[in-house]
Amino acid sequence: MKLERFYGILIPILSIILGMVVGAIVMLAGGYDPIAGFDQLFYGIFGEPYSIGETLRAAAPLIFAGLAVAFAFRTGLFNIGVEGQVLVGWMVAVWIGIEFDLPTAIHLPLALIGAGLAGALWASIPGILKARFHVHEVITSIMMNYIALYVTNDILRNVIGIENERTESVKETASLASPFLQELTDFSRLHNGIFIAVLAALVFWFILWKTTLGYELRAVGFNKSAAEYAGMGVNKNIVLSFVISGVFAGLAGAMEGLGTFQNMTLNASFTGVGFDGIAVALLGANNPIGVVLAALLFAGLNIGGLSMQQIGIPPELIKIIIAFIIIFVASGYAIRLLIEKFTVKKTETKKVKGADK
Repeated sequence: MKLERFYGILIPILSIILGMVVGAIVMLAGGYDPIAGFDQLFYGIFGEPYSIGETLRAAAPLIFAGLAVAFAFRTGLFNIGVEGQVLVGWMVAVWIGIEFDLPTAIHLPLALIGAGLAGALWASIPGILKARFHVHEVITSIMMNYIALYVTNDILRNVIGIENERTESVKETASLASPFLQELTDFSRLHNGIFIAVLAALVFWFILWKTTLGYELRAVGFNKSAAEYAGMGVNKNIVLSFVISGVFAGLAGAMEGLGTFQNMTLNASFTGVGFDGIAVALLGANNPIGVVLAALLFAGLNIGGLSMQQIGIPPELIKIIIAFIIIFVASGYAIRLLIEKFTVKKTETKKVKGADK
């Protein structure tokens, strides 16, 4: 168990380092100075209060998206439909934020609950198809992304109503905006959603490791046949896992609709938040603490990468670094084999030297 935890920490760290090394090589190949590039990158993340605020702001939806993917992974499922669940959660949160006149104590929680329920409802469809008809969740959930994209656009046009390709702003009583946090970070878009995201990570941990429900969900993920033999409702738990995962995804949309943008625009393509959540969950080893740290890293790279343009380095380079980090994490088994092989050889060499003496 200790060895598994060691590899769970070591492999993501090595993957980040190797991703940065590949990024440096690409910079050199493109005629850029990697030292100046990384210096500008880190300045863009930590150099100013505004950058720190934007990094934390960008991390909030990524934490929720990562938790959504990680929760499904932990229960033996692959929810690749997080992107669509983000969109429906975003839309419902904005609609509630615009439509109702309520005090903040009711309006904001109602908008958040609505977003979570919308994500849960959307996620339940592939869950039911998986449980009832054994349809693979990867196929159904990824198709639901496209349905969500066009359905939300249609509802924005014909139900909620838009002006200049976007809805009106949500009412102040439904907003996650924090004047205090914005002033503290030199008027970045940082909002109270970051606190809700960290709280969600604690809820994730509590559900999976401190409740009977979490035990059953994990048991079904480990071995469906054994769980069924033990009297657990396999089909019920499959649907429930998707529903809980969808709640996290819907709240990721609320972070954008009630926090960052305060509205919703027509989308010609996906936001990318849900797909980035897959990478965040992978790098975070499906662990709530790991997901929070991975989300902060990805947010920092994306925000800091924009400042690299100031010295002529294209921000697309960050996408290359992130891609290689994911590749190295996905190659964790090969990295583990290399480490073990090197360790065994080193031990055998010491034994031979000791025998010679």
